[in-house]
Amino acid sequence: MRICVVGAGAIGGLMAAKLSQAGNDVTVIDQGAHLTAIQQNGLKLIWEDGSEIVAKLKAVGSAKEAGPQDLVILAVKAHFLDQVARDVEALLDNDTMIMTVQNGMPWWYFHNFKGPLNGTRLKSLDPSGVLDRYIPGNRIVGCVVYPAAGVTEPGVVKHVEGDRFPVGELDGSESARVQKLHDLLVEAGFRSRVLDDIRSEIWLKAWGNLSFNPISALTHATLEDICTFPETRQLAATMMAEAQVIGEKLGVHFRHTIEKRIDGAQSVGKHKTSMLQDVEAGRSLETEALIGAILEMGKLVEVSSPAIEAIYACVKLLNKTMLMEDAGVALKKAS
Repeated sequence: MRICVVGAGAIGGLMAAKLSQAGNDVTVIDQGAHLTAIQQNGLKLIWEDGSEIVAKLKAVGSAKEAGPQDLVILAVKAHFLDQVARDVEALLDNDTMIMTVQNGMPWWYFHNFKGPLNGTRLKSLDPSGVLDRYIPGNRIVGCVVYPAAGVTEPGVVKHVEGDRFPVGELDGSESARVQKLHDLLVEAGFRSRVLDDIRSEIWLKAWGNLSFNPISALTHATLEDICTFPETRQLAATMMAEAQVIGEKLGVHFRHTIEKRIDGAQSVGKHKTSMLQDVEAGRSLETEALIGAILEMGKLVEVSSPAIEAIYACVKLLNKTMLMEDAGVALKKAS
């Protein structure tokens, strides 16, 4: 299968390397030193057990160079999607699928939605409508990303833990194409399931994203630390309870309890969330996808979320300060 991964960072690079090793014709689109390293040396993936693979795949800087594909995996962060949306057309063939693997809520959430909010545009995620305009909704297949990984140096991705990529059609149907996508992922060594309610699975992961990510960004604490410190554990639970009310108003089924979800995060150990990694590196934060979109949904269903709003305000200001100062924030040993 012809597969193009747009953004060969932590998750995009992990998927590209494994899919290439499974015999697929994989192209990655990236830029800068990461792209140059992949072009010169291939894409190295270091698995959690220490095993390594080096995928020799096509690496280019633009969609036009990549050409038409059978599957496009949009793996850039949510707040960079508007920068690649206009180029997606160059990747499309007659039956091209588009799989989204962003953290948090997807901009397409209300596309093919069963309920009165069908067709509503989430302005926090797509303020200008450019994503709706240039990324055809009928080609999208939803996916929830559970693995954790990081780019350790240009051209090198290190897997931390997890291998699950459940997928689902936006309308809940069990189509031939989503089954094909499931099989593709399994053949590449991932675990996957075809879900008839991809949105409930998105919310299950979003529970953690909206609480653990911003708390870690503000405190510089790992997942284990947040979950074992009584005050932050309670704060995370409060934020998750507020979000659950919003989700249930939208028809979401939560198959785990809040305590079980927190215990699951604690079991990951001393792992830095993606938002904390971005804070330390001075990268812009996924504030809207992880928190802002949920607050926007709350307004749509007339539910207030004071704890989420307070943390959102703090993280948004942190992001603004970092961008204005062109700097990251990291702990250092006291002298």
